[in-house]
Amino acid sequence: MTEHIPLSRAEETRRRLLEAALTTFAEKGFHATTTRDIASASGMSPAALYIHHKSKEELLFIIARDGHHHVLKLIRAAIASADDPVEALRAVVHDFAAHHARGHTGARVVNYELAALAPDHLAEIRAIRHDIDDEMRHVVAWGMYTGRFDVRDARIAAAALLSLGVDLARWYRDGGRWTPEEIGDEYAAIALRIVGART
Repeated sequence: MTEHIPLSRAEETRRRLLEAALTTFAEKGFHATTTRDIASASGMSPAALYIHHKSKEELLFIIARDGHHHVLKLIRAAIASADDPVEALRAVVHDFAAHHARGHTGARVVNYELAALAPDHLAEIRAIRHDIDDEMRHVVAWGMYTGRFDVRDARIAAAALLSLGVDLARWYRDGGRWTPEEIGDEYAAIALRIVGART
């Protein structure tokens, strides 16, 4: 059994500020959000934000970096769960889509506010996105190589499959017609049709 280690006061403050930033960025957009908005949403003074973070841009970067690392880990775990390209792609797309539905607020910020990042921060996020693209492309290429997928270009197919999940953040809302699991199941089935999977 894993023992829960309580956060220090500083760690708890940083967590509250990140959650407040995520909420306000999602509601107003990055540029329309002020540091005062973030501080107010966290129940702190504006001065508290600058004690723990250099700027609201740094908050956006941390949110984006952590979100992209989580997705990369999720995709790699899904791929590792199968020894067949069809099942690997099914698992990847299911988990990727369900994640974007469950965390649609964070995913919306992570995917649609990146232009506000400083150049060095944007470069770091793009490097993680490149790794995510590569993982999806490798699954598609695996299926092509083994004759299980009928698709002409692994890179284009991978981009299309990732776009399915990313776009969920734009329209998915809690309490709607479909649960994240239902979305994951249906998107996985659609993904297999996109690559012409031979099951």
